[in-house]
Amino acid sequence: MSVPAGIKPDIARLPRRMPGRAPAFAAALIIGLLLAFSASGYHLFQYAQVLIYMIALIGLNLLTGFNGSISLGHGAFFAIGGYGAAILMAHLSVPWWLTLPIMAGLCFIAGFGFGMPALRLEGLYLALATFALAITMPGILNYKRFDAFTGGTSGLQVDKPKVPLHLPINQDQFLFLCCLAAALVMLFIAQNLVSGRVGRAMVALRDHPVAAQTMGINSAMVKATCFGIAALYAGVAGALDAALVGFVAPDSYSVFLSLSLLVGMVVGGLGSLWGMLAGAIFIEFVPNLADSFSDMFGESAKALPWAVYGVFLIAILLLAPHGIAGALRRLVTSVRDMMAKASSRPATELPAISVGNQPAEPNHRTTQGS
Repeated sequence: MSVPAGIKPDIARLPRRMPGRAPAFAAALIIGLLLAFSASGYHLFQYAQVLIYMIALIGLNLLTGFNGSISLGHGAFFAIGGYGAAILMAHLSVPWWLTLPIMAGLCFIAGFGFGMPALRLEGLYLALATFALAITMPGILNYKRFDAFTGGTSGLQVDKPKVPLHLPINQDQFLFLCCLAAALVMLFIAQNLVSGRVGRAMVALRDHPVAAQTMGINSAMVKATCFGIAALYAGVAGALDAALVGFVAPDSYSVFLSLSLLVGMVVGGLGSLWGMLAGAIFIEFVPNLADSFSDMFGESAKALPWAVYGVFLIAILLLAPHGIAGALRRLVTSVRDMMAKASSRPATELPAISVGNQPAEPNHRTTQGS
């Protein structure tokens, strides 16, 4: 399924190398460390949630922004990662960090297996297939025969990871730093993926599918692999979320989670990996901001938060149709063009100077290279 033209990512081609990658990662690491040792425990929990959503959004963006396939069921793979990690920790005493690669592999297999037959569908049929996956997952988790493993409607509680090696940090700081490290690693992998052969094949199939297949690109394999990679990212995010919260329940993985991830991806900017940070911030903080805003109107405005949420979403889509990352990119380009024009503009002509009875001659002063 191709991305609609109105929200198509603003990238015509992908560079083989991404300049400025190291400074961006260094800046992100420095800001993360400053937050870890200055923010409160509650705010660190929120920031860790932002990083977890960012990981899931990066995977979804690979599938939609770079490959052109829309998924309305990404929350199902998030649930597989969360419940899988919780079951391993609660019933099999598997260390929390070991659940990350296990859930990554399991979700990749699940995503690849779902993608192979599902990607034979086109258009709205593919969207409905993924939407059906999101609807089915809560019912599977509530199935009575699985209560011994999933905890049923009551959910499953697990112990949060403890600080190892007696490090001089508390549990909230440790969990935030783990989420920060995971987000940076997954972002680095995604950047290398999209700037390589696989990324160019994904974009070729998105923009020119017939020409790409003529050039020998295996459309079904590339799309199914991309579906598996997107599910892998969601699985890692779900496993981290289970370790961070210490609790999983079917209600946490409803259809609204899948829709929220889709909204966050569009708000952040299709085709922009760093833009997924903005989308994750939107998912985490805008609902809370809408609740705070509605509290100003008292008890009579209990349903107002969703109206405020909708207003925020519409405003962002109108002001930044290519997402927040696209708006920032255009702002930087405009400022750069203005500075270039200002530096290349010649100096103004100075007034004529007369000496004695000699006729006045205009005095021109030009800058070098103008």
